[in-house]
Amino acid sequence: MNLRIALLAALGLAAPALAHAQHGAHAQPASPAAAACTPEHAAMGHCTLPARADTDTPHADHGAATDCTPEHAAMGHCTLRPAAPAEPLTPIPAVTDADRAAAFPALHHHSMEHASPIHHQVYLERLEAWDTDHGTGQSWKAKAWLGTDLDRLWLRSEGERAGGRTGSADIEALYGRSIGPWWDLVAGVRQDTRPSSRTWGAFGIQGLAPYLFEVSATAYVGSGGQVLLKAEAEYDVRFTNRLVLQPLVEVTAALEDEPSEGIGSGLNKLEAGLRLRYEISRRFAPYIGLVHERGFGRTADYARDAGAHVRDTRVVGGIRIWF
Repeated sequence: MNLRIALLAALGLAAPALAHAQHGAHAQPASPAAAACTPEHAAMGHCTLPARADTDTPHADHGAATDCTPEHAAMGHCTLRPAAPAEPLTPIPAVTDADRAAAFPALHHHSMEHASPIHHQVYLERLEAWDTDHGTGQSWKAKAWLGTDLDRLWLRSEGERAGGRTGSADIEALYGRSIGPWWDLVAGVRQDTRPSSRTWGAFGIQGLAPYLFEVSATAYVGSGGQVLLKAEAEYDVRFTNRLVLQPLVEVTAALEDEPSEGIGSGLNKLEAGLRLRYEISRRFAPYIGLVHERGFGRTADYARDAGAHVRDTRVVGGIRIWF
């Protein structure tokens, strides 16, 4: 009996000391290593970070706030974090019609249209002399234009002389309207001065076809219902920056026979040539070449009856100038 009383008294005296020791154990870190453990050391596996109690939950033993359910929150075991707001803290104002008008102002046609400056060019495409088995002669082909990028006045002329007299000559005055980056529609008049005087209405198209072919096609309507068609295509083959070979094909056709003018219906003339030029500058280039010309159909018959040659091959030499 006395021994039991002594044991109980000893336990009563030791209880406060044990309680104080347990409180100190909870208040201080388990070891200096745990206090010195950083996220970098933990990532390298040198230590383990202690679990962090969630500041939003009054009871750490109930887990992180992500484990807090509405039922636990209703019992007071944890506190639910407020949901993230659907709208930003500083709401972005809705775009208004005034904002759109300021960002995309109306582009009025009169404010964007600028007067196109007036330019001009004179182009003496061929000024050449030729020699054949039947004699010598000279020929020319020239054009010039004056106007803007969209509207131009075109002047075109060509002809030839042989035996000291002019065999053919004409001049055209045409209005040209651009219908694309590379094409113009033209319409106007043509006046023949040789071999006889005659006026034609003219309309056609000219420009740069794919693969850099220069193309022109013109219809001429004359008195008596006659219609002439003339088409031409040429291409520059550059061997160097200065040495250029130019193939050219030109065909003419007529709708009706005109024996007095030596014109037969259908395809009546074909000219094919090769001219090799050397561009001393872009504006000036001498050349030499070979040209073959041939008549067809009734046009050839009319030429034979007049004592002219139906086909002819000639060597040519000349200059090409533009400014």
